Amino acid sequence: MFKIRLLVSALALAGSLSVANAWETLPTEAPAPADNPTTPEKVELGKMLYHDPRLSSTGTVSCSSCHNTMLGGEDNRPNSMGVHGQTGGRSAPTVWNSAFNSVQFWDGRAPSLEAQAAGPVTNPIEMGMKSWDDVVARLKAIEGYDKAFEQAFGKDAISKDNATKAIAAYERTLITPNSPYDQYVNGNKAALTTQQVSGMTKMEELGCTGCHSGPALNGGGAFQRFPVIGNDYFEAQYHFKKDQGLAEVTKNEADAHLFKVPTLRNIALTAPYFHNGSVKTLEQAVTVMAKVQLGKDLSKDDVADITAFLNALTGEFPKQTMPQLPGTPGKTFN
Repeated sequence: MFKIRLLVSALALAGSLSVANAWETLPTEAPAPADNPTTPEKVELGKMLYHDPRLSSTGTVSCSSCHNTMLGGEDNRPNSMGVHGQTGGRSAPTVWNSAFNSVQFWDGRAPSLEAQAAGPVTNPIEMGMKSWDDVVARLKAIEGYDKAFEQAFGKDAISKDNATKAIAAYERTLITPNSPYDQYVNGNKAALTTQQVSGMTKMEELGCTGCHSGPALNGGGAFQRFPVIGNDYFEAQYHFKKDQGLAEVTKNEADAHLFKVPTLRNIALTAPYFHNGSVKTLEQAVTVMAKVQLGKDLSKDDVADITAFLNALTGEFPKQTMPQLPGTPGKTFN
């Protein structure tokens, strides 16, 4: 838990330091850790595992069920649905550009994409497998995965560690660059409308870039308390404080309501909004954020301008082709 506290402090500092250079373009490639360099073979295997519902206990839920790469990288539900129709208390964050988060999950409990990939598979509400030993045994029983793992990692390579590395390698290819915003920052001043430029300016003047800075407009993965300012009217509608955020991991009261700052990229495609998916529209999300984070009451014109700018953050999505999953001729696991 001490390491998490240090990470929170470091990421908060990184977020504050990046404000001066808030408007940055998105890289077209994501850095990979030294122990998991990205290769085409890993990416292809990771894509297979990411889309394979047999990694769930019921054979009905895959990573892509909640983080749909045919859409905005999530499922447009307030709360994602796992095995047996169960739902958790949080909205699925987008997988697009998640490689540019320093930590993963709303509460930041995973320090890497590899660590994140391990969690949902054995979560009883999400994919519901009893253990990763069971997952590995299932993968070994599916003819075809042995070859895919061998191509990516070498002989006898089916393991939890390699499976999560492959999924993370695939996720690092899910980058959406060259949005109208990126084009504008790169010098094409015709890429944004007058209203969008106004919204961009207002975001900076209001202080939104104090958190939503850096290439992914997420402060690099910094933590922020939400809400900062109590508001009985919004709390009665949206129940933001029901979720303790990072404190649910650390059990430290000082961490109550700390959440990883979400990316603003492609935000127009990821309604409903906030950690509990309680706000249905982007316009209302802008109104709420201004009030409970900055203590500002925005006019209708302000909201319209900022919303217009946020729509300019939708990038170019790399073409996704569905993998051919190895079959299980003559048998099933469920």
